[in-house]
Amino acid sequence: MADWFELHPVNPQARLLAQIAARIRQGAVVAYPTDSCYALGCRLDDREAAERLRRIRDFDKHHQFTLVCRDLSEIATYARVDNRQYRLIRSLTPGPYTFVLAATKELPRKMAHEKRKTIGIRVPEHVTAQALLETLGEPLISCTLQFPGEEEPVGSPEDWRAELDRSVDIVIDGGACGTEATTVLDLSTDDGMTVLRQGKGAVDHLL
Repeated sequence: MADWFELHPVNPQARLLAQIAARIRQGAVVAYPTDSCYALGCRLDDREAAERLRRIRDFDKHHQFTLVCRDLSEIATYARVDNRQYRLIRSLTPGPYTFVLAATKELPRKMAHEKRKTIGIRVPEHVTAQALLETLGEPLISCTLQFPGEEEPVGSPEDWRAELDRSVDIVIDGGACGTEATTVLDLSTDDGMTVLRQGKGAVDHLL
């Protein structure tokens, strides 16, 4: 049975955030709201929790997770970013975009794509997500919260209470936040930018 937390949408309670962060450090899997849809998350170097994410989503061992960061400076720790990439990322963050970039050696080896050595990274524009990351003090391994066989991600956790109670340890209920995943932009090659997935983030002005 998951523990459910309702945080204030403008000023999330520090006491509750501290409790959630402590549980994540101990290995908990959390469902949390973002600026696109709900997501699943766990601590960066927690392989067991990451495997639970794979089981929840029915991912194979090759699926690449996203690293959800607080800001651009945190991105630079885990991904190589040149001036061109930095200007583009800065113009789109925080927001509903995921950027595929070449991983640095600071990223745990199991988190990078096994062949391409890349990592997907995003900075969400959501008060609760940002407050959680700030309290945790490190990025979250993350993926869209979407149950196998379903056509859309989870936009309101209350609609999926039974499934979430069976699957995760913590649910941060921020109410409805949409059912559209992020737009994924591949910046890892010399060819410039490739749109891997069109999601909530607009791309027309980028092409």
